[in-house]
Amino acid sequence: MLTEKPPASASALVEKPPVLVVDDEYGPRESIAFSLAGEFAVDTADRAREALAKIQARRYAAVVLDIRMPEMDGIRALEELRKVDPHVSVIMLTGYGTLLTAQQAMVAGANQYLRKPPDIPELIEAVRKQAAATRLRRAQADTARAAQDMNTALKREIEQNEPQIWQARASVELVHDLNNPLTVVIGYAALVAEEARVLAQRDPELARKLIEYSGMVEKAAEYCHHLSENWRLASKQATEFVHLDVVQVAQEVRQVIFFGNTAIQCTGLEHAEIRGSKFELMRVFQNLFKNSLEAGATRLHVGVTRRDPHIEVTIMDNGGGMDADRVKRALHGGFSSKASGTGLGLSICRHLAGTHGATFGLESAPGKGTTVRLVFPAAPPE
Repeated sequence: MLTEKPPASASALVEKPPVLVVDDEYGPRESIAFSLAGEFAVDTADRAREALAKIQARRYAAVVLDIRMPEMDGIRALEELRKVDPHVSVIMLTGYGTLLTAQQAMVAGANQYLRKPPDIPELIEAVRKQAAATRLRRAQADTARAAQDMNTALKREIEQNEPQIWQARASVELVHDLNNPLTVVIGYAALVAEEARVLAQRDPELARKLIEYSGMVEKAAEYCHHLSENWRLASKQATEFVHLDVVQVAQEVRQVIFFGNTAIQCTGLEHAEIRGSKFELMRVFQNLFKNSLEAGATRLHVGVTRRDPHIEVTIMDNGGGMDADRVKRALHGGFSSKASGTGLGLSICRHLAGTHGATFGLESAPGKGTTVRLVFPAAPPE
């Protein structure tokens, strides 16, 4: 039997973590509160509804909750508690220590389960541990919320100031565009390593594959290098345009960035000359192909035709599509239907198309896919 209060410690000057003890039985409730009072600031409640009112008014580090109470039992009280505070640790107590009862408590959201009456040292250690867990969960939730707020603010800033901040967001674009080719480098490097192990058998065909994969790695790495170099020189000089084959660029993106994905099919002209930057156009095709595939497209058709004095590139998919409002917001920038997206992909494409003197058109409808139409000036004869 407890006859005296635990001695005060040096930590008593530090604010004690608040703990709520909920039990309809006076004796056990006050005994638990007395035992915890040396280390915690203890509140008590004799009914679940009273406890819920206190939890709405104050953030507790832990809740010790009896599972068997009148009016509302501990399992139901726990379910209601989680609606108010999803992060606070809850230790369930019951004099009916069956496995089924423990399972019900854990499914309802309890963090720990103790039999009643609890062993006092075990109870104190459990509350200490669960209070620390509450602090950690709340810190993680606050960090995640702050990151989400920052992301929302960034998207809002982009949406409001998009025409004026292309240079300021170049670093964000760089991260956005480097993600795919860097993934490719890793993927092909793994293939090279695998083939190299088998190459010990001196199989000429495998040696040919090794050389082919190495070439893919080299192209992807070259693309990454261009993106970083383009950022470094962005404010110093304009990108140099040359004669290039836009069909070849699209096919190279399909082969290098998307591992020759058979969902992407190129038809129409075998060659189409325009003036531009190969790597900047690779960025355009990379973003457009990626958007379509992430929207659930299983077919992506790239058609290239000549309509003098222009070259028209049509990219048509059978993905989920967008309504008119989403099309408008996507073109403006800062909007993404993906939780982790920056919403920069289509606005990057529109901007880069403009630097090439091309028009950028987007047509889409929910359930009917999306069509992007790029119309470039044809290159004059050299």
